[in-house]
Amino acid sequence: MNETGKVCPVTANHIKIALVGQPNVGKSMLINSISNAHLHVGNFSGVTVEKTEVFFDYKNHHFTVVDLPGTYAFTNYTIEERVTHDFLCNEEYDLILNVVDSTNLEKNFQLTSELLTMGKKIVIALNMSDEAEKEGIEIDEKYMSELLGVPCVKTSAAKKEGIEELLEVIIATHEAPRKEPKLVFSEPVEEEIERIVSFLKHHSCELPLTPREIAINLLKENETVYNLIRKKPIWIELQPIVLDAMRHIELHHDTDDIKEAFAEEYASFIRGVLAETLKVHKREKERTLTEKIDSILIHPLWGIPIFLLFMWALFQLTFELGAVPMDYIDGFFGWLGDTVGQTIHNEDIRSLIVDGLIGGVGAVVLFTPNIIILFIGITLLETTGYMSRVAFLLDGLFHKFGLHGQSFIPLVTGFGCSIPAYMSTRILKNDRDRLLTLFIIGFMSCGARLPVYVLFAGAFFPEEMAGTVLFIIYISGAILGLVAAKVLKMTAFKGIDEPFVMEMPKYRLPSLKLVWHTVFTQTWMYLKKAGTFIAGATVLIWFLSNYPHDHALEMEYMQKIEQASSQQEKRELEQTLAEKMLERSYLGRIGKWSEPLVEPLGFDWKMNVALQAGLAAKEVVVSTLGVLYSLGDEVDEQSTTLKDRIREEIPFPSAVAFIVVIMIYLPCLAASVVFTKEAGHIKYFFYLFAFTSIVAYMMAFIAYRITLAIAGG
Repeated sequence: MNETGKVCPVTANHIKIALVGQPNVGKSMLINSISNAHLHVGNFSGVTVEKTEVFFDYKNHHFTVVDLPGTYAFTNYTIEERVTHDFLCNEEYDLILNVVDSTNLEKNFQLTSELLTMGKKIVIALNMSDEAEKEGIEIDEKYMSELLGVPCVKTSAAKKEGIEELLEVIIATHEAPRKEPKLVFSEPVEEEIERIVSFLKHHSCELPLTPREIAINLLKENETVYNLIRKKPIWIELQPIVLDAMRHIELHHDTDDIKEAFAEEYASFIRGVLAETLKVHKREKERTLTEKIDSILIHPLWGIPIFLLFMWALFQLTFELGAVPMDYIDGFFGWLGDTVGQTIHNEDIRSLIVDGLIGGVGAVVLFTPNIIILFIGITLLETTGYMSRVAFLLDGLFHKFGLHGQSFIPLVTGFGCSIPAYMSTRILKNDRDRLLTLFIIGFMSCGARLPVYVLFAGAFFPEEMAGTVLFIIYISGAILGLVAAKVLKMTAFKGIDEPFVMEMPKYRLPSLKLVWHTVFTQTWMYLKKAGTFIAGATVLIWFLSNYPHDHALEMEYMQKIEQASSQQEKRELEQTLAEKMLERSYLGRIGKWSEPLVEPLGFDWKMNVALQAGLAAKEVVVSTLGVLYSLGDEVDEQSTTLKDRIREEIPFPSAVAFIVVIMIYLPCLAASVVFTKEAGHIKYFFYLFAFTSIVAYMMAFIAYRITLAIAGG
């Protein structure tokens, strides 16, 4: 492995690998087990399915690995299957690396058997071999390689075992001439294959596949091969032979579906190979570790309370641990603003850099520790296999509200970020279920809303209660989402529920490298927004809040300030001037003009402006409040934080209503774009905007009136 992680020169041998496998076989973990790998995440052309490419060097070879979406079969039914199918059939690559789960080879080899007919060089990684050994499964990978005609290598991505051997085998396979896999069928099928092969050899048909591979794919009705062969003159003579062969095979299997016949053939072939190469050492029947854990975590009675306890602990940690570095980050940006401000003499430029750029971005970066802790918690729950259990556990509850059990996966992903949550709704096969889930994801508070929650929880509640308040906010949003789903199901999305089928992977210790990569990527995206998009929005907010200048008003108050008899009176006059200047700015005029709309919710024009800014990105709400409420240049020992200012300026009932709106109203601009793409039409965006706006206003009004009544207002 190249220790520097640098890309090999152009003269080095390049190997492009298509990484293929069923879901939950450890493909991503295997990629991350290759040290010094450089990951590039993007989208496949024409679709929003995530595309991960890994670049790394080994000896004198440069590798590019394209991690294709997990697929159970070589079909094009779902978006992920279509992406994998189209890439393997149409793109340029050197070989296929098929990753399989060693503890479940019979199911995994269903995809493998289809890949063997593609005419490509293939290497099979028998992943999770350490877990197979624990379960008493013994695999003879050398004999398996002989029977399949393709190299098989035992690996353990979790323990980084077999990685180097796998790379050596890939290089050897790449450099050697391609050998045809030994895919053997029943006698009637082999007879028909031989008939077609003899015809092709007799007519010297030149195609990128061997005659046997062409014959198999023609009998399977492979569209790609059909398109190739139909352009040849021999197709006129070959077609009746193929049709006759297909009828013979269907008759032998007592079916009128050739795909079903070949599914049986593949299953028989797989069983034969595994019977020769697999030994399962029977042990005394005792519950596996997974079964023991499941008896507790998905218990019908205690399962949901345990899940809620986990989520409460996560939010408690998010606030408690996240608060530790926040003071240091806050102090750093305060010091940076003071230091930079002293070097700039022009008051407008100094205010732009210090109050607008540094202050605004700092207000967002301040909450990075909270974001990191939340992402770590969700990633750990996902990678251990626990989230799949919760989906199963909540299936019955979800169906009562009109949602599909699998909806839980995109919904819980929405606690991290709405964008991947919207994309992950593709696991739902039914379009109605997908659309309903898409409309509800926004009720799951994403990480971008966390800074607003932390700010208000810290302002109105003692530190020991803040984590519980966060938990209540998140759970309230989720419950409200379920109620909204029920309403939508009874009105806009009527229909019969589909049965819930989902694979339950074994519990596994999370890969630290995989967790690190996931959390780093999501945190970096957050910080990148803070440094680019949010910085731009913050500067725009600063400009709108500082212009136009009212010089007459400034002169009037400057004279009063100079004549002030005490420091207290001076500070009060400065504060009044800043507030009047803000009211007369462009931002103040916008807020004042639309203030009547939000007065029933207890909002002033500043809160109104912050909500409007949040339509671009929820993180901007914090920086906007920072600009609007952190008025003046209070840098002495009596300076107050943004939390203190909010506590002073915003009544508690208004703060509750504000949080309710933040919790419900339209997701950020980027998420809205992805929602529109996934929903399939721009009209759904306007439906979402109207739906979330109406619900947010109604619920905020109710929350405001109830809190006001309780508080004695």
